Amino acid sequence: MSANEIPTDRSTPARPDVQQSAFLRACRREPVPHTPVWFMRQAGRSLPEYRKVREGIAMLDSCMQPDLVTEITLQPVRRHHVDAAIFFSDIVVPLKAIGIDLDIKPGVGPVIERPIRSRADLDRLRDLTPEDVPYVTEAVGLLTAELGATPLIGFAGAPFTLASYLVEGGPSRNHEHTKALMYGDPQLWADLLDRLAAITSAFLKVQIEAGASAVQLFDSWVGALAPVDYRRSVLPASRKVFASVAGYGVPRIHFGVGTGELLHDLGEAGADVVGVDWRVPLDEAARRVGPGKALQGNLDPAVLFAGAEAVAAKTGEVLEAARGLEGHVFNLGHGVLPDTDPDALTRLVADVHERTAR
Repeated sequence: MSANEIPTDRSTPARPDVQQSAFLRACRREPVPHTPVWFMRQAGRSLPEYRKVREGIAMLDSCMQPDLVTEITLQPVRRHHVDAAIFFSDIVVPLKAIGIDLDIKPGVGPVIERPIRSRADLDRLRDLTPEDVPYVTEAVGLLTAELGATPLIGFAGAPFTLASYLVEGGPSRNHEHTKALMYGDPQLWADLLDRLAAITSAFLKVQIEAGASAVQLFDSWVGALAPVDYRRSVLPASRKVFASVAGYGVPRIHFGVGTGELLHDLGEAGADVVGVDWRVPLDEAARRVGPGKALQGNLDPAVLFAGAEAVAAKTGEVLEAARGLEGHVFNLGHGVLPDTDPDALTRLVADVHERTAR
């Protein structure tokens, strides 16, 4: 089967135990045979096979086709030999599933037809049930049958980032409407984040119960907040999400962009693994996060455009900074950029595996 074909006839052999995979062992801060590697946005626009299978299919539509989701999720595992797959979806999928009128516009991102800015608007955010996202359950089942010993990471958007999209009506540079609501009506803000925490928790539970081996909570925009505002206005909702899935025993990863000043607080929300962007070296990040957490990161995605020698040198810096960590999952400091050479990613995985082989 070629990388561009969407498999439609899958057997379901007994899945090997993924618990001893390097990725899950690193998340649990256990000894590993090598530092595991995966990349945020590893399934996406940087891969020609992805562009081929997505041709003519809108982003949200592609997230609702289990065979297509399965193929796209598997593509980087086949090509790069990464240590984990990340479920192909989008953070606004659960919002779309409960009836929010939104679309993902190319070159822009999620756009909300009617932003949520009043108490009456909260009624549009109903609870999410597994019946709202049957395509997620089906796709995770297909993937776990295909992946064998490779773990599957489920994910969701964190309450703050989802709230920002909903309140702003789309991506925002300054988050002025979001912050105005947070500062101006703290009770409405708390109620909004509580509602989103419940939706996010339900979305993660669907993925875990279908077979995901770990989950990541993306708080992409939370770096826009001061630590005091994060602790007062965001941390309680994020903590509820992590607590809701604690009983499943799967590793929980927390990641945000521009969160150097929030690293300790991100860990306090309940994550087992704290993702670090490229702005803070991992040894310093470990000091800020504190003991008892693994770290994930943190090569600057732009380094991959600099040539093999520069990539190798910067990779060495990341690995050196990670030398004393309790657990380390190698990743980029943010998602794979669309114009990244896929071969650079493949070489990077092999290089990390070779350098860290125990």
